[in-house]
Amino acid sequence: MATGSAARLALCRQAEESLPETAGVCPRAGLNAGIPTGSQWGITMSLTKRLGAEFLGTFWLVFAGCGSAVLAAAFPDVGIGLLGVSLAFGLSVLTMAYAVGGISGGHFNPAVSVGLATAGRFGWREVVPYVVAQVIGSIVAAALLWFIASGKAGFMPGGFASNGYGEHSPGQYSFDAAVVTEIVMTMVFLLVILGATVANAPAGTAPLAIGLALTLIHLVSIPVTNTSVNPARSTGVALFADSWALGQLWVFWVAPLIGAILAGLVYRGLFADE
Repeated sequence: MATGSAARLALCRQAEESLPETAGVCPRAGLNAGIPTGSQWGITMSLTKRLGAEFLGTFWLVFAGCGSAVLAAAFPDVGIGLLGVSLAFGLSVLTMAYAVGGISGGHFNPAVSVGLATAGRFGWREVVPYVVAQVIGSIVAAALLWFIASGKAGFMPGGFASNGYGEHSPGQYSFDAAVVTEIVMTMVFLLVILGATVANAPAGTAPLAIGLALTLIHLVSIPVTNTSVNPARSTGVALFADSWALGQLWVFWVAPLIGAILAGLVYRGLFADE
């Protein structure tokens, strides 16, 4: 096993040398021993393919997750409610992590990209391209969702599954409560991701752990902020919601990114190999 892994790692490094834009994605010892991008020991993918995978994964997360809230949560008599929306977000990440995670690492979230980079598990120079692809995927998904939802007579976008605080919080929670919730939930989410993707984690189980963690996070925090932990997810729907959503959007960039950075620092300080 060790010999086979070493051979695959050597092949990965050769691919890095021939494709400069993929430098830094092969597994390494210590802090970078997990799955920073692409498959754990496979050939690295071109940046274009990885960005396409991030676009697709984020598209599905927003379309399925926010779509469940906009179209199905309160459907008369059979609405899926808070539990169903929570499961939809978790399942959207789980399914796309299996579908395209082997190509891009399955971030689908700017906070994940920043958190992995802080932890030393992802190259900083690729954070911006990943975030751009994620935000575009979110906007396209939200636009398609708006098109579908507007096909119903009397449609009014309202909050359109946007995140908010104060009077725009589902439970009328304060600004302070919203900020703390988003920081803590994102930090825990990143710690789960970092722990589930280390080289010695059980093979093939990372998407399950990550999807279940996201489901749990939604179960806890939907009443507070409608759950972001993902700036891209917040951005797409905010563009199609009532004007207040864009006014509060900055919170759902700043707080998740703080949580992600804290998780990366905690990982480096406490859990990473020397």
